[in-house]
Amino acid sequence: MSRQRARGGSGGYRRIVAKFGTNLLTAGSDELDGRVMGALVEQAARLIGEGREVVIVTSGAIAAGRHRLNAPGKRREIPFRQVLASVGQAHLMQTYDRLFAKHRRVVGQTLLTRRDLADRVGYLNARNTLLGMLEMGVTPIINENDAVAVDEIAGARIGDNDNLSALVANLIDADLLAILTDIGGLYTADPRTTKTATLIPRVERITKEIEQIAGGSGGRGTGGMITKLQAARL
Repeated sequence: MSRQRARGGSGGYRRIVAKFGTNLLTAGSDELDGRVMGALVEQAARLIGEGREVVIVTSGAIAAGRHRLNAPGKRREIPFRQVLASVGQAHLMQTYDRLFAKHRRVVGQTLLTRRDLADRVGYLNARNTLLGMLEMGVTPIINENDAVAVDEIAGARIGDNDNLSALVANLIDADLLAILTDIGGLYTADPRTTKTATLIPRVERITKEIEQIAGGSGGRGTGGMITKLQAARL
């Protein structure tokens, strides 16, 4: 799913925000999938090599932390998941750093909260930092700061990384927001359980019917299609 500012084909997109969801990065497993992440990084590096600017908004820290600590999947309390996010974020960034280094690219970590972007000073500081990184050829890797913000790990739709990616796209005046997921797009029903589900190739207007079709979150992610529609509204 994507949201664009510029028109007229891929050549018009100079500054791109790409959001990678947990289910995508883990390929539905209990840990980060190096093959999938390597392919995503390779595509991002190729775009950068073409002279485009790429900003990545990533999920996956909790999944990475759970695997690193061999933690039980049934524990869902927020303080426990914050610990997982803290441990997993380090591993997540190490993985991105290693993969981008293969393409001779430098990455930088930025942890944000909605509160940061709601405050004018925080908004400007975040904008200046991200634009400065792009100017220096650094690829920003952004995640929500789960140690202090609990909306995303609690599954609250207002705080998930789909919406964060839209806020970041507005923050840096991106030409394109691409939300990548393990599902091929918005379907008339859940394609994982309904064989007759068909892809809706384009949504011109978000109606109540479209929202009902989008449903709720699935799998290990907190977003689901409904938050991707919310992100398109921002």
